[in-house]
Amino acid sequence: MTESADIYRINKENTQGTPREIILIGTAHISQASKDLVRETIEAEKPDTVCVELDDGRLKSIKDPDRWKTMDLRQVIKNKQLGTLIANLVLGSYQKRMGTQTGVKPGSELKEAVDVAENAGHELVLADRDIKITLRRTWACTPWYRKLSLLGGLFASIFDKTEVSEEELAKIKEQDALNGMMQEFGKSFPEVKQVLIDERDQFLASKIKNAPGNKIVAVVGAGHMRGIASIIEEDKELPSEESISVIPKSAPIWKIIGWAIPIAIIASIIAVGIHAGAAKAGELSLQWAMLTGGGAMLGTIIAGGHPLTILVALITAPFTGLTPLIGVGFFTALTQVYMRPPRVAEMETLTDDIWQVKRWWKNRVTRVILCFLCPGLPAIVGKILAIFNIYQAL
Repeated sequence: MTESADIYRINKENTQGTPREIILIGTAHISQASKDLVRETIEAEKPDTVCVELDDGRLKSIKDPDRWKTMDLRQVIKNKQLGTLIANLVLGSYQKRMGTQTGVKPGSELKEAVDVAENAGHELVLADRDIKITLRRTWACTPWYRKLSLLGGLFASIFDKTEVSEEELAKIKEQDALNGMMQEFGKSFPEVKQVLIDERDQFLASKIKNAPGNKIVAVVGAGHMRGIASIIEEDKELPSEESISVIPKSAPIWKIIGWAIPIAIIASIIAVGIHAGAAKAGELSLQWAMLTGGGAMLGTIIAGGHPLTILVALITAPFTGLTPLIGVGFFTALTQVYMRPPRVAEMETLTDDIWQVKRWWKNRVTRVILCFLCPGLPAIVGKILAIFNIYQAL
């Protein structure tokens, strides 16, 4: 029975035949009204368990919002998690900016649910999938030809100056409006919707269904409420949590292609050497090094890299261009963070600086990110030119 646009009640018996009530609260993550509704509902219902749309990492971030400022950026790069960090920064900064417009910190209603549950002694269940797994599955499940559109949409949000009021949030949260938005999003990025919305609906529904107690209050984003309710009410068969918590492996064909290209390049240079002499093979090898290394060096200069970072780009790009395992950005970003480690003040202003392009080159964190992103494309252009020269020599 639907009580309001933001609350949905589900009454079902558990496996022992005992009546059980699940109360879904659909929220906006930057809404004061949602924050108040969460507190009022939990206090009035006195549930056995409170489920929240959080994973352990996001809960720690909400409880200690300054925790990430002490992160070891070198370790992030070494663990090849800089891409995940960039996505988190853009998404988190976007929510923070919208929250600034409404005067509410992002995730305040989730923190409110946690605080009320802990203070009242209710059992707390973190019902969401690990955000790192969600982001990595999103990227892995997106076809290569859609990845550029996805990245473009992500970074286009940096230049979006749209302001959102509480009244507009209320309209966005309306179920019909949300359903329409999800349908449109699904048409453009069906694979992304599958991971971000559908899979998380299933994961959240599974956690909520299996939560202990006979009265459950679940605090979830309004965009998930309809999907979760449908799954629980209709007893839809759910995939195992493990099956939607693994990172899909790329198809073997891409690994084959990834290694076939550098092998073909090396073989072609050797073939030229056999037929045209070692001098010609040496000339092609030098062109390869200068074009790929020069391209990466140019990108690093544009990124404002340290002189040693620029040198590292020149030296490593010819080698990384011959392996699909690692890119030149790994080495340039790691060198930059060692030579120009971010200051504490820059970590504190990062979420604001990321929205102003002119400050990307002033903040040492964003400059590390630039040193990660910028060398790659010019290096690829140089690689294509070098391959064309090798082809002509053949």
